[in-house]
Amino acid sequence: MPALRIAALASGRGSNLAALLGACVDGRIDGRFVLVASDKPNCAALSLAAEAGVPTLALRPAEYADRSSFDRALFDALAASGADLLVLAGYMRIIHPSVLVPWAGRAVNVHPSLLPLYRGLHTHAQALAAGDAEHGASVHFVTAELDGGPVLAQARISIGPDDTEATLAARLLVHEHRLLPAVVSAIASGRIHWNEGEPTFDGRIIHTPLTLDDTGSLLDAT
Repeated sequence: MPALRIAALASGRGSNLAALLGACVDGRIDGRFVLVASDKPNCAALSLAAEAGVPTLALRPAEYADRSSFDRALFDALAASGADLLVLAGYMRIIHPSVLVPWAGRAVNVHPSLLPLYRGLHTHAQALAAGDAEHGASVHFVTAELDGGPVLAQARISIGPDDTEATLAARLLVHEHRLLPAVVSAIASGRIHWNEGEPTFDGRIIHTPLTLDDTGSLLDAT
């Protein structure tokens, strides 16, 4: 099986992108990046990609007539890159549903909550306000529904009595940096497969999100 060609969208500091780039370099992911694109020309993620020798692209939403025309231009570039998989690694714009259709089963997102809890923004604050005992991160296939595609895997952490939004976010990020590469690795090796909207892991439908053990391996909880 040839190495997975990966593209990413990012809007910020690129810490999850850095985790993926590192996993490709050290062989944990059988893949290579073909493009990193952003809606923020000065974001740190683009600098990280450029330093790693990955082609980059920045488009300014203000230069387009509307959201759909911006997304069409962006996704035309992603298609032209030849990417097999698109990773949303801290991309902060809602994507027009029409451009996602060709990427069904070929796009994943990492989200800082135990989906279906707390879609959208401010997930750490929501978990604290709800008095939850646990928080976590999810990696899911991207669909037109915001943070609503099939969940592939999750990492969980306990919420302590002294946790704040900042401490919770910092502790969870460490787990995101392990979870996302593990899922992308499983996609690259064929262990995770889209299967027409019913994702499978080693040929079995993922009814319950996979979990991550201490070695960074994905486990089927069913």
